[in-house]
Amino acid sequence: MNTFLSITLDLLEGFGTTCLIFALTLALALPLGLVVAFGSMSRFRLLRLPVRTLVWIIRGTPLMLQLIAIFYGPSLLFGIGGFDRLTAVIVAFVINYACYFSEIYRGGIEGVPAGQREAAQVLGLTKRQTFFYVILPQVIKRITAPMSNEVMTLVKDTSLARIISVAEIIMVSQEYTRQGLIWPLFYTGAFYLLFIGILTLLFRFLEKKLAYIKV
Repeated sequence: MNTFLSITLDLLEGFGTTCLIFALTLALALPLGLVVAFGSMSRFRLLRLPVRTLVWIIRGTPLMLQLIAIFYGPSLLFGIGGFDRLTAVIVAFVINYACYFSEIYRGGIEGVPAGQREAAQVLGLTKRQTFFYVILPQVIKRITAPMSNEVMTLVKDTSLARIISVAEIIMVSQEYTRQGLIWPLFYTGAFYLLFIGILTLLFRFLEKKLAYIKV
């Protein structure tokens, strides 16, 4: 019993790191993704092309590779101290997910018919009013499902932090596996299932709240 309790406490500590990575990534990548989306849709080619190239590179390479490059790159390439381990994880995750979120934002924005913008102008709405009262509600409705998939993927991707020895929950459970205990590794699945279950309920609630919007 004491062993079960001590292992549970250790896993909870690792799960705290998992939740921290998740929360910081989401808090920073969501607004940054919108900025990247506007950059990729810009009329200015000198801005649009570099942004789209960045998105292409990030989406075309594994997150694990990006994580390793951000943590080891500064010291190996320039001989300078880089980020600490947790900061490197956050930077890599934020850049990666901002690029994925940007494509979801872009698809949502471009999916709104141009005629609705024109109708809003005819009614005398300013560009700001058109965006917040006509475009934005429809964008949120359109992106809820794909965004929920990315957010749930983020929960599981946090396990990649162990690649550079950040003690998230999977790394903690693996330490016990090396000691001959396999059940803590499966026990971690309960933590992930609970986390995903809560997120699923939240997104279903959001979808019901947005059901009145027709797109």
